[in-house]
Amino acid sequence: MRDYLAWRMAFGITTPSVNTVVQPEYDDMRPAGVTNHLARMHMPQMAVHTDADFETMIGHIDAGLDEAVDRVMSCQPNHLILGISALAVWGGSTAASDAMKARIRARAGGTIGVTMSSDAVIAALRAYGVKRRIAIMEPYYPVIEPRLNGFLGEYGYEIVRFLHMRGKKPESYSVLRAQDMIAALREIDGDDIEAIVQFGANLPMARIADEAERWLDKPVISINVATYWHALRENGITDRLDGFTRLFSEF
Repeated sequence: MRDYLAWRMAFGITTPSVNTVVQPEYDDMRPAGVTNHLARMHMPQMAVHTDADFETMIGHIDAGLDEAVDRVMSCQPNHLILGISALAVWGGSTAASDAMKARIRARAGGTIGVTMSSDAVIAALRAYGVKRRIAIMEPYYPVIEPRLNGFLGEYGYEIVRFLHMRGKKPESYSVLRAQDMIAALREIDGDDIEAIVQFGANLPMARIADEAERWLDKPVISINVATYWHALRENGITDRLDGFTRLFSEF
């Protein structure tokens, strides 16, 4: 037993200070005996209108990562989760993603396991049996395209289409209606793709992705669902859960 509440697992989670989605969505997926503990990477509120603005925003998040790891490690979690998706693939390659994971692990003392969205999305695509052609929607800007094309391309996945929702502020990603996300899913869907992948950990897609799998009749991978699912499965926690896509209910 680790402690009274976390008798199975205590996750330490780092996420940007403006993110209002990771904490509630992860908590909604939390099995009995698992606890979630957040530390936030400070970033200023800023307008984002261009690719250059988006790159500046990623720089702020990256600059706050090490201190966030320090803070969350003080509660002695069993495993770490990076609760931001863009940073995990920003280097545009498996090698860069592995280097990010190694950086986090080293900062945390060198022995703790680390889950990132980069590994999680590959595990999710493989669980569903997706062979090649996918579409990606996110609240970002086109500057993310070469990063995702580079990383996912190494695993043989072809991104047929992107849909950039172009959020004007990082904290605004969660300020939208269900209809906005449904419209984005319908816009990017097509018979030429096997699955839709949603990046952007501050886009509240977990439950809508579950519904969308039924009316689109294909995998819809919400990045928060995939990341938390992968962290649990990496640690031998195989509880099934309805309402958070087939990842949780079947795999």
